[in-house]
Amino acid sequence: MIRKIKDVKSMFPRILAFILLAVLIYSMPVGIYAKGNGIKDITLCPGGMPFGVRFYTRGVLIVGVTEVVCSNGKESPALDAGLHAKDVITEINGKEVNTVDEVSESIGESSGQTLELKVKRSNKEIKISLTPVASEPDGIYRAGLWIRDSTAGIGTVTFINPKNNTFAGLGHGICDVDTGELMPLLRGTVSNVTINGVTKGIKGIPGELKGYFSTEICGSLLGNTLTGVYGQMDNITSDSLPKSMSLASGDEVHEGEAYILCTVGSEQADEYKVEIVKIDKNNSDCKNFVIKIVDPALLEKTGGIVQGMSGSPVIQDGKLCGAVTHVLVNDPTSGYGIFIENMLKNMPEVVK
Repeated sequence: MIRKIKDVKSMFPRILAFILLAVLIYSMPVGIYAKGNGIKDITLCPGGMPFGVRFYTRGVLIVGVTEVVCSNGKESPALDAGLHAKDVITEINGKEVNTVDEVSESIGESSGQTLELKVKRSNKEIKISLTPVASEPDGIYRAGLWIRDSTAGIGTVTFINPKNNTFAGLGHGICDVDTGELMPLLRGTVSNVTINGVTKGIKGIPGELKGYFSTEICGSLLGNTLTGVYGQMDNITSDSLPKSMSLASGDEVHEGEAYILCTVGSEQADEYKVEIVKIDKNNSDCKNFVIKIVDPALLEKTGGIVQGMSGSPVIQDGKLCGAVTHVLVNDPTSGYGIFIENMLKNMPEVVK
């Protein structure tokens, strides 16, 4: 009896460690344990419906620098200060700025005095001194900056979580059209979209879904990452959602038949046949596999994959396995897709 008690005592640290490990694994959020078979117990409602987003940046993005015509000829205060395209101005003289108007007002009212800027560059914060100059012939103080604080566009919902009405879409981030940089999100709104036209894709020129936003806001955008956008839908009832389905891990995705869900000139998402022709399991970004559109109906309508279809869910073997992300410009019938588990593991905490 004494020997048995001693054995139990000696095993206690290992038993405690095992219990703590089990608790840790059980408590991990979806975005962390969504690897391999870890997603087998998750079910989500596939999307396929279009959504419109109005996106406002955190800070103001510099998309270019230029010269200012002044009394001394041409000067470029922004270039002289060391500012570059892709920089994000977050503060001027200690005051937070998030709009083009705020930056323009600070520069215009500077009277040529040096402004102290806080700038985000490649995930680092730096301080820069900027001295505007008076332009000719209007006398307005300028810095020679092209800046942007917002954008808008159409994409496709990939999935909706029926437990809390959070959603993911696009399968890639919203990036600035000029710099290609991921835009830092301050806030964003989501609206329903009616598709009323299609520009077919041809070799060298991507096509595009055309539509218009509803005047009513139906949700909020809460995250913008390299693997998709995430947010919250409002006023959704369970009976209005598609039937939820199981998810496929990246290891389960294989070359062969599949289908996508997307809305092209109709009021609901339809199924279209595709082939998964290549898989890259080592890519952790948004180009995990290549799909080819083989459905004659979709080829007739769009010519293949077009802008606005990003986020269209990819279904294989009865499971949601990923989303369409990009079109191959030289072959609009083909494009890239992302594994659904990569979209899950990058979900912001606020929408898990």
